Amino acid sequence: MIGFLKAFGLFWYDFLVGDSIVLAIGGVLIVALGYVLVQLDIATIAQIVLPIAAILTIYVSLPELRRR
Repeated sequence: MIGFLKAFGLFWYDFLVGDSIVLAIGGVLIVALGYVLVQLDIATIAQIVLPIAAILTIYVSLPELRRR
């Protein structure tokens, strides 16, 4: 059972983090930001802010990907 749980955890780590931890953390933060903006009833701002945040996350992760 322990071997199964370890393999399951390693699969999800590799699936979510993949090659870039910056993209994984950025994706989680963008989803959380979108949730907060919608809960605050400012979804129209979310439509502007979230794509910009996604582009910035990708831009920030590029130097990390080029170093490999």
